[in-house]
Amino acid sequence: MKIAFVRKTYTPYGGAERYLSQLVGRLCRQGHEVYVFANRWEEREGNAAGSSKDSGPFFQRVPMIRAPAFLEALSFAFFSRRLLQGKQFDIIHSFERTLYQDVYRAGDGCHREWLIQRKKMDPWFRKVSVPLNPLHRSLLFLEKKLFRSPQLKQIIANSQRGKEEIIRHYGVPAEKIEVIYNGVDLDFFHPRNVELYREPLRQELQVEADAFVILFLGSGFRRKGLDSLMASFPKIKAEIPRARLVIAGKDRIDGYREKARRLGVEKEVIFLGPTQRAKELYAASDLFALPTLYDPFSNACLEAMATGIPVLTTRQNGVAELIEDQESGFIIEDPKNDSEIAARASAFYRSPTKISFGEKAREASLSLNFATTIQRMLDIYETIRKKESA
Repeated sequence: MKIAFVRKTYTPYGGAERYLSQLVGRLCRQGHEVYVFANRWEEREGNAAGSSKDSGPFFQRVPMIRAPAFLEALSFAFFSRRLLQGKQFDIIHSFERTLYQDVYRAGDGCHREWLIQRKKMDPWFRKVSVPLNPLHRSLLFLEKKLFRSPQLKQIIANSQRGKEEIIRHYGVPAEKIEVIYNGVDLDFFHPRNVELYREPLRQELQVEADAFVILFLGSGFRRKGLDSLMASFPKIKAEIPRARLVIAGKDRIDGYREKARRLGVEKEVIFLGPTQRAKELYAASDLFALPTLYDPFSNACLEAMATGIPVLTTRQNGVAELIEDQESGFIIEDPKNDSEIAARASAFYRSPTKISFGEKAREASLSLNFATTIQRMLDIYETIRKKESA
């Protein structure tokens, strides 16, 4: 098949980006002709625009106006439509809120729902200003146009929660939305990585072998709940003196460094920035914490679980649908409740059945083999193509 993917940025950073990168790579290896329409991508071997099909996907740069911010979303949607119209693809699969696609993967969730969740956390002045912000108005405009587009044939939600949000806010028929949980490479993210990477990476990070390491990995620190996690950390330290918090991901870190200093834990908090070493970081940690305010389905949580590392997250994360609370991980009801985060982390540290948490986390991930996910996606592509040619 000749397949076009649409994503503003194509890099190995971030859960959604890694997911698309793996999907594209596997489809290319299966012999499909794959094109990626993006504004920017990481220049790696085989990733140059116009590269041969054997070396990887073809890349097409989509122009985009970067400032003011709201024009980024609007211009990318406009220019990607202009580039795609008239071209012959079997499937156009968008990972963005765009205006021309056959399939949309709602990996970034429902923006209207995110604004509702955010409103519960924001101070009063933000509750007034956010609805007037042209960026949010633009995203809501694109979202509405997307979900009501007659060209859109299939929506992929990555959790039951995500499907319910789209139905509730936009009245999309349930049969038009397929739930496909994110896939994970079960060989790449594997419990054996602990034996391979735990000790050397801890030495590199200057973390003691017997330290209790909590890992946070995600881009967009505020939405992913880093404020609450950091607020909980002094309480965790009081219970577990050798606790360490490792923070990786893309965002501005200066304010969080200052917060660690104010909390008196700056020596125990390690900031790494964007990373391509997620596999090693999971293996070097004892608990993966993502007390997110809103996350349709965190790939990072699933990768940690596949590595055999239990996850502490919130009900607002779609991956919570796979976690058995206090058996294979921990589910927090209120993302703002730093006391509950601290209590759950401390309880896990003291648990005599700590090892079983990781084993059950791995078990929960086994049904989400990436190959199975891709096959389900290909089945949807084939169904659409047959309907179009009938």
